[in-house]
Amino acid sequence: MAERRQIDGWPDIHPRSSVDGWQYPADEFQHTFSIEEVAPVVGLHPSFVKRVVGQARSLTLRDIERLLLLDDAAETFVPRSRIVGYFKRLASRRGLDQFRPHSLGIDQVICGDAHKLIPALIDESIDCVVTSTPYWAVRIYGTPQKVEWADGEICPFGHEQTPEGFIRHSVEILNILKAKVAKHGSVWWNVGDTFNTRTQIRGNAAETLRAMKGLDRKKWTDQNCRRYSAGHAYLEDGEQSLIPQRIAERASRIGYLVRSMVSWSKDGSMPEPTKSRVTRSVEHIIHLTKERSPYFDKEAFRTTPAMLGGRNTLLEQDKVTDVWHLPTSSGGDGHGAQFPLALPGRCISLSTKEGGIVLDPFSGSGTSGLAALKLKRKFIGFDVSQEYVDLANKKIRQAGEAALRPRQQGARTPSDGSVRK
Repeated sequence: MAERRQIDGWPDIHPRSSVDGWQYPADEFQHTFSIEEVAPVVGLHPSFVKRVVGQARSLTLRDIERLLLLDDAAETFVPRSRIVGYFKRLASRRGLDQFRPHSLGIDQVICGDAHKLIPALIDESIDCVVTSTPYWAVRIYGTPQKVEWADGEICPFGHEQTPEGFIRHSVEILNILKAKVAKHGSVWWNVGDTFNTRTQIRGNAAETLRAMKGLDRKKWTDQNCRRYSAGHAYLEDGEQSLIPQRIAERASRIGYLVRSMVSWSKDGSMPEPTKSRVTRSVEHIIHLTKERSPYFDKEAFRTTPAMLGGRNTLLEQDKVTDVWHLPTSSGGDGHGAQFPLALPGRCISLSTKEGGIVLDPFSGSGTSGLAALKLKRKFIGFDVSQEYVDLANKKIRQAGEAALRPRQQGARTPSDGSVRK
């Protein structure tokens, strides 16, 4: 029998839900925390917290415990049983962090972990965040980079042991992003769902398609990385995890306004071999803002070219709705799960003006950056894979050069006799 090869950093996934119990705060712990620090962690609006604790400007661990016992409190990015420990660690690190936000390179992708790079951005400097995050426990993306998360788990993003872990980590990233988004800005969070099934974890869509066609001759024990389905606190084998909806609900609890849950109807989606349910052809794009009235240009839906996210005249009405008909990507350029140019293009054109700054914290092969440049916006991208970063920067550089050439040619031979700048 062939010996199974284990990739370092990509262990199998066994969805063993935590059984941690409540830890009561120590009476001698004297540190206090602001309402703004506490509210997102306990999943309550700051004004509601004030109703509970009065007009106090700072909260003790006993105050936090009182909030956690409320019916309306809920987990966001730290399990409720670990929140006391989280705030103790937060207090111990105060005064140690010397990190100062600064300007990062524009129109390029930076290699690094978004969890660490986002704090480097200047507050309220980003007009639009558009990204497609990993699925939970579906793909292996480049070189694994382990992250130490607020809930105590250490793993690459997308390779958590439970869907709840992935949801917590997604919301933790959203929480870090919130201060960096402009008041008028938008966050477009594209995320797919995962079924709690026993399956192999593959490197790209082509590998998955070969397996669905019965062309993968590897045995279960020979696969590089596997996901099991037994051991979750309540999900049965084959049950849908409802990850996008649960991320959206928690995003609301940490202070975002959920403006829309857009359904992306993926024209040309991948076939599925299951015989007991419908085949999936939809992913969700969660539109989040910090204000009730962000910048939003509905007319861009009509005026933007279709390849950059404008109206699909064959399938869409003359109004932008919460169902988007966009083609899937071919997954080329060596990236296993990139999204089509039209998806970030639509998000960018609807929610930014020319010259606005677009961020993609999980940039992959740089599709968001390409769309931003074609729409005359500025772009910042992050990705943990140097291979993808090099690929993305090459595409972005070529797009910038292509945009510059017509302007240079036009400056030499202006049609109206004037000199163009």
